[in-house]
Amino acid sequence: MIDRRPRTKALGLFLGLMATHLMTPAIAANAESITVAGYGGNLQDALMATLWKPSAEKAGLTLRTESHDGQPSVRLQVQSGKPSWDVIHIGANDCAPLSQQGMFEPLDYSVVNADGVPDRARGKDWIATNSYSVVMGWRTDKFKEGPKTWQEFWDTKKFPGRRALSVAPDEMLEVALLADGVPREQLYPLDIERGLASLEKIKPQVAVWWTSGAQSSQLIKDGEVDLIAIWSSRVDSVVKDNAPVAYTYEDGLLGYGCMAILKGSKHVAAAQKLIANTVSADIQARIPSMMGYYGPTNNQAFDKGNFSAEVLDQSNMSPANRAKQTMMDPRWWGQHMGDVQEDYKELIAR
Repeated sequence: MIDRRPRTKALGLFLGLMATHLMTPAIAANAESITVAGYGGNLQDALMATLWKPSAEKAGLTLRTESHDGQPSVRLQVQSGKPSWDVIHIGANDCAPLSQQGMFEPLDYSVVNADGVPDRARGKDWIATNSYSVVMGWRTDKFKEGPKTWQEFWDTKKFPGRRALSVAPDEMLEVALLADGVPREQLYPLDIERGLASLEKIKPQVAVWWTSGAQSSQLIKDGEVDLIAIWSSRVDSVVKDNAPVAYTYEDGLLGYGCMAILKGSKHVAAAQKLIANTVSADIQARIPSMMGYYGPTNNQAFDKGNFSAEVLDQSNMSPANRAKQTMMDPRWWGQHMGDVQEDYKELIAR
């Protein structure tokens, strides 16, 4: 949800999409052209087919895409004074600090209708467009039944075995606090000291601190670990490969990918229209069927489609699955990442 957020999934219907797209031939040659930069790969192909292409067509825009490698490249674009990208797609935990650094144009919420998008999933100059989940995965050849809460995941007597957690503190601090008994509705503001202390308790059982989604799925697939905190899109691909692995949305953590307009864009009005269409319920309703194991951020999307029981079961943001999970607060991380990062690195290194 990249391999720093949000997450990739190979989908056959996105084959043939090029890394850089010029769309759409039906649009007049003089249509305004804007550029969206994302993380590339299968996720970007999926976002293009599911969200961006129909949004651009609806707005009468020609759309190009490029790729970025995170916050540093976004800052370089803006600091150049002449950004070649107009809009970025990036993890919400990256959107929030970039917003604080003044990297974005304000969103015009008279154009961008945010009805149905939770307050925690948007800011003055960014808005979440798709969601992912952090879940508990486990080997079914090791455990007849897996953990249903992070407290059980931390219970090394009930669930002995090798664990894997992410090398990034965002998401892991939340699950550590849930494991320590913090109620979901009281999770934020995060208690940093308590979260780190909870991680210290489980650290002797952490065999691997994974650095990418690809690594995380391989660890549980190969049986190098018995339990893992993992993105649902990654563990689901392992399950589909018939590995003895299962997972649950119970006590999961909901994160987001967001879109924002770069400061200095020459196509701000067009970018507002693209984003407005992307978060509209009608276009968001394409996600559950076309990007399984991701979800829309506009809760009204589920009122727009006649979804099968299978689609609702797999979508992390279906009403039933959403109710089981805790929403992340990217704005907290935008303000406090520096307060956590070094201590988290030291904890892993010790």
